[in-house]
Amino acid sequence: MSTQIKLFFTFSSRKIGFFSKLIYKNIFIPTFKGYDFIIPNEAQMAISNFFDNILYPLRFVNNILQFKFKNAGEETLGFIANTIVGFGGISDAATNVYGLAKHDEDFGQTLGYWGVGSGFPVVLPIFGQSNLRDMFGLVGDCYASPITYMNVWWAKDSKFINFAAFTFQKVNEGSKDPELYERIIKDAIDLYPFIKNTYEQRRDALIKE
Repeated sequence: MSTQIKLFFTFSSRKIGFFSKLIYKNIFIPTFKGYDFIIPNEAQMAISNFFDNILYPLRFVNNILQFKFKNAGEETLGFIANTIVGFGGISDAATNVYGLAKHDEDFGQTLGYWGVGSGFPVVLPIFGQSNLRDMFGLVGDCYASPITYMNVWWAKDSKFINFAAFTFQKVNEGSKDPELYERIIKDAIDLYPFIKNTYEQRRDALIKE
């Protein structure tokens, strides 16, 4: 039964991966390039800094769950510095002024830290390559992310603002290097195993940090 399930996931992932590639190349990349053409690099960086700052709770919680208390402390100091000195987070004062390191952690990494295996590789529509562990980790990331609750602050009758903020963040991040995806896959003979192996190696390295 486990072999059949694995074959099903592999087949499905290849199909979804092919679909995601089409979406990425025909919608995402042109969007990234158009946004990059319109929005100055300085503004893109300021927006990126702002979102990075408000996602502090996600990083803080996962550093605590991994017993990385020093890192959690630096994240807290960085959040305070960026919020006060960095004008609400649009400037990365924590790094540029105080030399505080960033410690990105998510629930997928936390599960890996506590010994949860990656499981089957999975390709999620739009989100791209993942695995069973990180797919479940995304649920925790969603609940810990302040972006999920923006409607509570600004528009209680609609969650559209959450989706809009999430989309805006992803477009802004992608626009900082619109051709990254094309550079990564240009030498891949078989795209699915290439992306899968690259993803797993990167995630393993992040978990071991």
